[in-house]
Amino acid sequence: MRREIREESAVVARLLDAEWPRLRRLAARLRRRPPRLVVFVARGTSDNAATLGKYLVESLTGLPASLAAPSVVTLYGARPRLRDALVLAVSQSGRSTDVVEFVEEARRQGGLTVGITNDARSPLARTAHETLLCRAGPERSVAATKTYVAEVALLTLLVGAWARAREVEQGAGALPDALAATLKMEDEIAARAERYRYMQGCLVTSRGYNYATAKEAALKLKETCYLPAEALSSADLLHGPIAIVERDFPVMVIAPSGVPLAHLRQITARLAARGAETMVISDDAEILARAKVALPLVAPVPEVWSPAVAIVPAQLLSLHLAVARGFDPDRPRGLRKVTFTR
Repeated sequence: MRREIREESAVVARLLDAEWPRLRRLAARLRRRPPRLVVFVARGTSDNAATLGKYLVESLTGLPASLAAPSVVTLYGARPRLRDALVLAVSQSGRSTDVVEFVEEARRQGGLTVGITNDARSPLARTAHETLLCRAGPERSVAATKTYVAEVALLTLLVGAWARAREVEQGAGALPDALAATLKMEDEIAARAERYRYMQGCLVTSRGYNYATAKEAALKLKETCYLPAEALSSADLLHGPIAIVERDFPVMVIAPSGVPLAHLRQITARLAARGAETMVISDDAEILARAKVALPLVAPVPEVWSPAVAIVPAQLLSLHLAVARGFDPDRPRGLRKVTFTR
């Protein structure tokens, strides 16, 4: 897992070089014939990347986007109306049965299907009209890390190119260096992990694009550290769940600079007033000053790119916390690298 996290900068550099031409062609196709809606289909870590995709599509293109429930097709036998829809399937292995079956149904109905995968020979790559490759190389650890960052990068590039979002193309070239700089935080994060060795659970919160980051950070803590970590939008946190936060209750706040930052500053202040054990991932000095444990982002990037960078400290924390708790993060109990569901 550690080696694969440390490959993320090189993976993104390789992906940018190899996939840009295909991404631009696909983006031009989408502008010529816009879909009436966008449907994402994914599972696990890839579903968290798809959550970001939904936010990007709706905020940059104005089209409605949703996360599919594959069981509607595979178990209930329903046929959602997917004609003239763009169906984006995200699966690092490309072998999730329910994801592939959903793509097959979309093709039958006349939807445009695009697969994002790390395996060019996978069933998903064979089934989708278009395939974008993560170019991450083999990922041996059960907990996905570099493929998640690659999926996030591909989705951001695709939607940004489609919407002609200047901040996406202008920020893309700096992403490998930003990832490399963030990885230099590892020793500091490893030292902080020991503080949470006996943690029994936590909340992870953010808002906007980085709600996806919160979901993925919580999943990594579950997979590698066996902790009941719950991800919540910081808005949803206020609608009831904040009641469980008491003195020393751990809450991770993911707050890169961007539109939600002012709201996240307010949330962090409220959490601090309740005595919460706040871990804050941010490049903002004001919010970091309110944290019990500050994990600074040393290479600020445009907000649209922040999910690709802000997940790295959470990945490293999960890795080193698992080791501190005596677990092997590469081989979580009860899990396999490829999960088949239908």
